[in-house]
Amino acid sequence: MHAHLKSIEEQVIVVTGATSGIGLVTARMAAEQGAKVVLAARDREALGRVADEIRASGGTAVHCVADVADEEAMRGVADAAVRSFGGIDTWVNNAGVSIYGRIDEVSMEDHRRLFETNYWGVVIGSRIAVEHMRRHGGALINLGSIVSERAIPLQGPYSAAKHAVKAFTDALRMELEAEGTPISVTLIKPAAIDTGYEEHAKNYMDAEPSLPPPVYAPELVAEAILHAARTPVRDLFVGGAGKLFQWGERYAPRMTDYVMERMLIRGQRGGPRRREQDSLHQPWNDGHATSGRHGFVRHTSLYTTAELHPWATAAVFAGLGALAVAAYMGRLPGMGNGRSRARAMRNNRRREHAAGMATADTGATLGHNAKPAHEAATESHVVFPR
Repeated sequence: MHAHLKSIEEQVIVVTGATSGIGLVTARMAAEQGAKVVLAARDREALGRVADEIRASGGTAVHCVADVADEEAMRGVADAAVRSFGGIDTWVNNAGVSIYGRIDEVSMEDHRRLFETNYWGVVIGSRIAVEHMRRHGGALINLGSIVSERAIPLQGPYSAAKHAVKAFTDALRMELEAEGTPISVTLIKPAAIDTGYEEHAKNYMDAEPSLPPPVYAPELVAEAILHAARTPVRDLFVGGAGKLFQWGERYAPRMTDYVMERMLIRGQRGGPRRREQDSLHQPWNDGHATSGRHGFVRHTSLYTTAELHPWATAAVFAGLGALAVAAYMGRLPGMGNGRSRARAMRNNRRREHAAGMATADTGATLGHNAKPAHEAATESHVVFPR
């Protein structure tokens, strides 16, 4: 059964990790477009501020303090959505934590904590969302990453969890489609995004973590999420760099290993280490959409725009192709090429020659007893009759 999704202004949207970065921007954008939003995060104070801000701007929001790894707390989030707004139309599993460091240096406790949030949080949220949307339909949107397609050094645990999220999401999608459940399941795969990702990460390095460029604005991810909330789509990359990662893994994996070993280990090390705090086990420094750490942030992505609007993109390229063909054939006004003009001149000369020969054969005169052109051309001088 095909999923029929509502417009954003008609929806109730649950967003986890709603107090910073992508989750915060998505919640704000959804509320601005008229959705009723249900916000979930660990930081009670920051969560309350975000909800108050949305309501003060004319939006509709409720909030629930919850750790996505706590199934009972997440069932409380779903219950709050039903109690406040009557149901759930879209569920966004966005909450995540990160670690920078060599795999053999990261403690098992931290490995497990990252998987509790990034993988088990997605599993718990997805199962609850499917329970609530199974009969009436809706959209389940899980946040993967470009490292769902291609692991990178110094972020091994994070890469492993995002690979697991991709596999889980793909399997769940197939199972729901096979039984005809009207739920659209989408995996969003952002490239490097200007959020508090590095600042919140548990850091085992002796330098500040740094995302290698290009870095994209979180609004691009929020737009992709809301597109998936109203349009069934399997998966979406945000940022063309993500697609390059996928191509590298698919067509030249060993060469990609070589490049990453020499560029990304050094490229993820920023300046001297400045902090010891992180948000792996407890929330820290929430309430900010962006980090302000990156000198240049891309606010557009041609690749992502093409993904979100494939028919419009195809029409533009078809139009450009038609213009190119017309220009080549010399059919655009004022753009006839040299070959077209030469062909027209040769045809004119042939017509003139044929007319002259016809006049000579019939004895007819031209003008005031003028000679045909083929005779006049053989004389040394031309006499104009009176």
